[in-house]
Amino acid sequence: MPRLFGSNGVRGVVNQELTIELASGIAAAAGYVLGREMAVGRDGRTSSPMIRDAVVAALLSVGCNVHDMGVLPTPVLQYLIRHLGLDGGIMVTASHNPPEFNGVKVEAGDGAEVSKETEERIEELYYRGEPRPVPWDQVGMETDYDGVEAYIDAVLSQVDADAIREKGYKVALDTGNGVATLTAPQVASRLGCSVYTVNAEIDGTFPGRGSEPTPENLGALKEIMKATGAHMGVGFDGDGDRSIVIDENGVAVWGDKTLSLVADWYMETHPGATVVTSVSTSAGLEKVVEARGGRVHWEKVGSVLLSRAMVELGAPIGGEENGGIMYGPHLPARDGTMAMALLLHVMAERGRPLSELIAEQPIGAKGRDRIPCPNELKEELLRRLPEVADAPEVNTMDGVKLSWPDGRWVMVRPSGTEPIARIYAEAETEEKLVALIDEYKEKADELIKSLKKKG
Repeated sequence: MPRLFGSNGVRGVVNQELTIELASGIAAAAGYVLGREMAVGRDGRTSSPMIRDAVVAALLSVGCNVHDMGVLPTPVLQYLIRHLGLDGGIMVTASHNPPEFNGVKVEAGDGAEVSKETEERIEELYYRGEPRPVPWDQVGMETDYDGVEAYIDAVLSQVDADAIREKGYKVALDTGNGVATLTAPQVASRLGCSVYTVNAEIDGTFPGRGSEPTPENLGALKEIMKATGAHMGVGFDGDGDRSIVIDENGVAVWGDKTLSLVADWYMETHPGATVVTSVSTSAGLEKVVEARGGRVHWEKVGSVLLSRAMVELGAPIGGEENGGIMYGPHLPARDGTMAMALLLHVMAERGRPLSELIAEQPIGAKGRDRIPCPNELKEELLRRLPEVADAPEVNTMDGVKLSWPDGRWVMVRPSGTEPIARIYAEAETEEKLVALIDEYKEKADELIKSLKKKG
């Protein structure tokens, strides 16, 4: 029985891998497993209305009541599920994937994505062709609910809004033609910031840039920052759960540096806390957390695993190097808008520019890249890679992570949603980082080519 769920929901090219039948089957099984009261939301992709209709119909057919939240970011749906006491929900989105993709994320009642065990139960039902539709007089009811304003109020309640307003920050936002357009500019404005936007019209074809925020595709954001003298810039992904920050000097800040800063700030008043992160995050985070008497709980890459670990451990902080900060007092899940508000709070409270605060974090030069890798070769690539490496330490918790005594490390991890392998790395300087990534891109690519020839 092949897995349907990847590292973050079920995704695929619309009407090819992700069909109406698949989306409705997953939805029906999810509703049966999670409970009667289910929320549904969608992003701005051109195919999302179609997938949303299939999901709603499937939930109604198995007796669920559907609370239609409309177009909104994933963290807004997650917040509303928990805030309203619903049993769960389904977000129609493919997050950062290209516009031809779509998907479904299944959310639990606690505001985080469902566990891997729950995913397996849903898949088992799907493959058995269950659940069966209920009789006509047990079909669920559909209601509409607009909860974006309640979410914005919740974000504002987590920070010192007055202190931020006193600073009069200028903030530039690239919402990437995604649904963060509905929350990030509004939150920044209500925090007294002068807000400058680019790609702030929701468009499911993502005409402004790719839907994944990377330092390479945030050039327009940097230009706006330079022209306006912005104190901070933020680029969001397609469904608004991740954000990459640009400091006042136009330098992109990787997510583990902002995670380190937020963890240090939080633990200043809550020493001894647990911080949850993935093995692709810098080991420097551990220095910050341990200095505050806390500990880092390491997990495989994937927001699902991090969120569930936060819930199980009661951890207040979690996050990934790709810009996904999880702030437990608000929501045990990634939230790009909440991350933006937290950083503004830390800047205001400590009274220093973002670049100085980030420079204090003991994290080296970080970067990542990707190479094409057919799904059927991923397992063999990981098995063979240590054979062509000269690393004294090999960690196979998630993919293959190779480490050296001088602090360098590189990790190769096949994607759970695309036919690619991602390469993560850290080194002392940008020059050493580029050399390390290039070296292992070449090694991995050569291995893949040789495996193709053998196949």
